[in-house]
Amino acid sequence: MRDANVFAFRKAMPRMSWSPRNLYNLWRRSCAAEAEAINFTRSPKTLFQQRWISKALVRAYHGDFINEKIFKRWYLPDTLPDVRPRQHALSSNGDLDAFAGRTEQLERAKKKAYDEQKKGLAPVGSLMLAEVERRIDVFIFRCCFAHSVYEARRLVIHGSILLNGKKHTNANTRLAPGDMISVDPAAIRFLQEPGSFKAESGGEPEPKTESSDPKSSLTPFNLPPYASPFIFIPAYAEVSFPTCSAIYVRHPTARPGYSEIPTPYDADGEVIRLAWEWYSKMRPRTRSKSQMAREPENRRVGGH
Repeated sequence: MRDANVFAFRKAMPRMSWSPRNLYNLWRRSCAAEAEAINFTRSPKTLFQQRWISKALVRAYHGDFINEKIFKRWYLPDTLPDVRPRQHALSSNGDLDAFAGRTEQLERAKKKAYDEQKKGLAPVGSLMLAEVERRIDVFIFRCCFAHSVYEARRLVIHGSILLNGKKHTNANTRLAPGDMISVDPAAIRFLQEPGSFKAESGGEPEPKTESSDPKSSLTPFNLPPYASPFIFIPAYAEVSFPTCSAIYVRHPTARPGYSEIPTPYDADGEVIRLAWEWYSKMRPRTRSKSQMAREPENRRVGGH
């Protein structure tokens, strides 16, 4: 971990971690006085200050381990999708629509218009973070194979991860749809007996003793305290816990009233919007050939 005081109560910035201290910071940013500090409806802060605070909070959770210059150059999209409602020409002549093959198209248009009217527009502001979700270390944390994204990075760097059946040690890799990752079961902490995983303390694992209990042959499953709020799988991941593997099915997206990118803030709220406004003005506009050569590994469909 780059910053040992990353869960400081003074800043109260949520991170990608199951730590009880992080859960307390998340509660403070959601319900306590710190939640009012990011309500900019009536705030004495200038627009620059509001954007700076929002940017700091978003970056603290989404990729605080990524260098700011690299984040702005390689992980930000050029634009966000346009979800403004469009007027569709809906015909009342069903026979003519069926003859022209427009029946399914009109049904989809009606369903989308109904969803937008009932649930609101798709929160596309969170899609500015879609490239961060493609990182292999973030994907491992989203699949609940690691207690934090920092531990997920350690698993990758130490060679405990297979990417499409081959050992992979680059934590900056961005996955492509269809990529499969496999984790060494011996490296997953909650699949070990309590007290047997002492990598952090440097102790030796306790010797196992034979037992006649039939449950002793089962794989142990010991979650850390206060982990239940973080145990969920996003829609773009297909996880198999019996084989300790997961498939990156597709890129995350957003639908009316719902975003597939997990974030501690409202996916279409002020914090996300102000953070995008900050980066839309501050990100680099061009990339030189030397900068293109230093791009983090970005896998495409087909393994290229």
